[in-house]
Amino acid sequence: MFLVMGITGNVGGATARHLLAQGKKVRALVRDREKAVNWANQGVELVDGDWNDPAAIERALKGVEGAFVMLPPVWAPSPDYSEAKGLIANYVEALTKAAPPRVVALSSMGANRTSGLGMITALTLLEQGLSDLISPIAFLRAGGFFENFLFGLQVAQDGTLPVFYNPTNRKSTMVATNDIGAEAATRLTGPAWSGQRIVEIGSMVTADEVAEQLGEILNLNVKASAIPRAGWADALEQFGIPKGHTGPAEEMNEAVNAGWLDLGVAGTEHVAGTTSARDVFAAAQKAITA
Repeated sequence: MFLVMGITGNVGGATARHLLAQGKKVRALVRDREKAVNWANQGVELVDGDWNDPAAIERALKGVEGAFVMLPPVWAPSPDYSEAKGLIANYVEALTKAAPPRVVALSSMGANRTSGLGMITALTLLEQGLSDLISPIAFLRAGGFFENFLFGLQVAQDGTLPVFYNPTNRKSTMVATNDIGAEAATRLTGPAWSGQRIVEIGSMVTADEVAEQLGEILNLNVKASAIPRAGWADALEQFGIPKGHTGPAEEMNEAVNAGWLDLGVAGTEHVAGTTSARDVFAAAQKAITA
């Protein structure tokens, strides 16, 4: 039995799918069973509880062979990242008491840094908070998700994909959530290890390449267009971040453009992605038209 946190999201869902494909039993902590009914229909054991309840997390961890943990994305975090700090404390309490045989945690490229990361700061805090666990732990430092470009299926009908990457021909670390889930499942079920491992997951890809692959799915000539820095706040507000709270997301994108989230940090392992942006766009397009 393996616990998967965040099963109703992209990465948690991908991890569960890969575990189930291996014939493994999966358990999930859920606040709303209706949102997870599809997983229950696939044989996933649902445990009622909330991320903010360490006793519920400990209950879900009981008797597992391994656990996949992550932080829910918070696009407008408090200045002191109190949301992340609270959840990390809950994880530490539950994982210390339950001490599963192994833990895999979703992190991010750049989490080795301690400042100038914006939203990724939460994952720096996660690595710091979980680094002293008794259980062996693997941190998966993922690149930017190809899924973050899915809005292009709607907005790129004019042949333009607006992006925060600048310049658009600079390679940055990107990955599909399917590949993260595959790696998480592999680490949970593969050979045992001791201590801490850090795995960089993704490949170096340009925004221009993503736009080109989007165009192949749309049968259009799509070009990436860098959003002017002065327009970032307005663009992020259009993505749903409240006005006046876009600072952490802006700082994260500055870190990406500065090259702080690229591959090759000393002491890390590297796993290249095998799912392309084209694959992600094609699957999403198929789901829309089904």
